[in-house]
Amino acid sequence: MGVDSPYLVPFDGHFHVENSSTAPPADAPGKKACRKALKSSIEQMAELQEALYAEDRQALLIVFQAMDAAGKDSTIRATTSGVNPAGFQVYSFKSPSKEALDHDYLWRLNRCLPERGRIGIFNRSHYEEVLVVRVHPEFLGGQRLDLPEDLSSLWTQRYQSIRDWEDHLTRNGTTIVKFFLHVSKDEQARRFIKRLDYPEKNYKFSTDDVARRDHWTAYMDAYSEALAATSRAHAPWYAIPADDKPFMRMCVADILVRTLRAMNPQFPELPSSQRAQMDAMHARLEAELSG
Repeated sequence: MGVDSPYLVPFDGHFHVENSSTAPPADAPGKKACRKALKSSIEQMAELQEALYAEDRQALLIVFQAMDAAGKDSTIRATTSGVNPAGFQVYSFKSPSKEALDHDYLWRLNRCLPERGRIGIFNRSHYEEVLVVRVHPEFLGGQRLDLPEDLSSLWTQRYQSIRDWEDHLTRNGTTIVKFFLHVSKDEQARRFIKRLDYPEKNYKFSTDDVARRDHWTAYMDAYSEALAATSRAHAPWYAIPADDKPFMRMCVADILVRTLRAMNPQFPELPSSQRAQMDAMHARLEAELSG
């Protein structure tokens, strides 16, 4: 069950991006308060992640999807800055390789799932197959599929496959939480201009980024349908306002902390026989030190 949030996408299949805000609410805390709250969440997450790692029974999969310049990379970096690197991994999914195209579209995702005790982050994900590929169906050519004349049935089938796959993961110990970082078209333009204005940010810019703006409405429709079709209690979506980065990061971190708390990871208790061994080793080491 997703944790309560004003940004939780409902599970009833009714959601549209245009009804979801890109800006914080009028009563949102200021930037300083957001950063303070983020710091507190990071500290709590570090403690919870340590218990998750020690317990070694559950995994957490975090999915990030967004339009370009929404802040996925910086949000991942900010919210996981206190997490032990041994306990989490990030995978960024770009265009599929030839090897990936020789398999079904979920194949490369399965290879990157977090092990028990770990947190896994997908920076873009299987949802590219019902977002980018839907807006640019020419990408289907490389998948060598027998396509229906009406592609709407293909997207419906993929939503079903995604729901089934995510349901399978949760039944086998992986908690899933998904974030759509919802940036406005105007704010995206401002961030693109900043990338062009500062030489140290030029590497982040691609002409393809601007070209995709021509398809903005199609992308928003694709996001609306994908989130409505796949936000479920066992794999919830959160549409987070992304025009204000400190607010966005605070919201994401808060949801992650509350999700981990709901998972309730516990440090394992040693059996009495092993505890006795530990006590004996403790006494021996104390004796050596007092020597």
